[in-house]
Amino acid sequence: MCTTTSNQSVVVDLWLRTFARHREIKDKKPKGLRLNRGNNAIEEERERPPPQPPSHHSNHQFASMKNKFFNELTHLPNHKLKMPMWAVGGIVVVVLALVGCMIFCIYKKCFNKGKKPKKVRERKGGRGRRKKDKDGEDGDDKKDGEDGKDEEEKESLGKLEYSLDYNFTDNQLIVGILQAQDLPAMDMGGTSDPYVKVYMLPDKKKKFETKVQRKNLCPVFNETFTFKIPYSELGGQILVLQVFDFDRFGKHDVIGEIKIPMNSIDLGQPIHEWKDLVGGEKEEQEKLGDICISLRYVPTAGKLTVNIMEAKNLKKMDVGGLSDPFVKVVLQCNGKRLKKKKTTVKQNTLNPYFNESFSFEIPFSQIQKIQVLITVYDYDKLGSNDPIGKCWIGYGASGVGLRHWSDMLANPRRPVAQWHTLLPEEEVDAALKAPIR
Repeated sequence: MCTTTSNQSVVVDLWLRTFARHREIKDKKPKGLRLNRGNNAIEEERERPPPQPPSHHSNHQFASMKNKFFNELTHLPNHKLKMPMWAVGGIVVVVLALVGCMIFCIYKKCFNKGKKPKKVRERKGGRGRRKKDKDGEDGDDKKDGEDGKDEEEKESLGKLEYSLDYNFTDNQLIVGILQAQDLPAMDMGGTSDPYVKVYMLPDKKKKFETKVQRKNLCPVFNETFTFKIPYSELGGQILVLQVFDFDRFGKHDVIGEIKIPMNSIDLGQPIHEWKDLVGGEKEEQEKLGDICISLRYVPTAGKLTVNIMEAKNLKKMDVGGLSDPFVKVVLQCNGKRLKKKKTTVKQNTLNPYFNESFSFEIPFSQIQKIQVLITVYDYDKLGSNDPIGKCWIGYGASGVGLRHWSDMLANPRRPVAQWHTLLPEEEVDAALKAPIR
């Protein structure tokens, strides 16, 4: 700020000196001399006296003018604010720009007001026409897009090889699940753990499942399943082959399915063919009921006690809307059955009370590898007993089954009771067949 003020004072000083000198020269010109611009120009220059140094009076006048100028300069707002000149100039430019913008906006709003509705109408009309055109084009594009998507889905779901044969002598439908190819990756690692579920609609009473093929997008199954159905009843049923991706810690995902109406095929000769899998909706989890089980283990005696206490809300299996339930308890180690026990049959009830205990001799060194399989059956006098649901506790289990087993081991010699939800038998069997991680 000091540098700027000094520069200003130097400039003003020079200007004032020049002004004073010019005024002094002008005062000393002879008053009676009249100059002609043409011929007397040279004579005027000759007759003009040389410049004399400034007098004391002129210096005094210069000093007074200088003081007056600086007094006025010190009263300016810039001096009070202590701002450089470039900042003042910038502020002036910004203010002028804002004023110009305001004037421009007012002009546009006031003078172009009448033209705006026309543009709006044109835009609205254009949008309407475009929408109509787009709707027509979108309709065709959507159809083409949907067809393309369907084709992509069909291609991406893979295909399944199966065989069908009917034994007229024994009234048996023999279904062979051979292999699958080009299945989509359902897991994070870019693979799947596929297995195939086989059942008949609308009955769904008997279901079969293949073994789980770990980390394989082209699995080979080579498994055969038999449905005992009279040929006269076969025409109204549909065979369903569903491919699932196994998940130990969650619900299994449907990869695809094939539905075969039995009245659309000729069973006079064996059928062996490939078919593309189509997208299938996830089968709703059917409520099979719950069962309450108490476990107790005494490490010193090596004694495991399983108490089947009661069950509730069991699935209706008989025509009258009831069931004749009983429970089967199987003890196994490393996939081998050690012992099995079963309860008495409770007639015509969906909420049976058993309270029956079974004891097993299990050394402490083997207790960590034991699996307890609990299956609830509906007793049938004439045919085979139909499974209502199943659960398992112990080694390799997850969720409630694992927690119940851990609580039992953490509380030796004390009975630990827990409710378990029954699952489809084939789902539990598939989990038992899968290798434990």
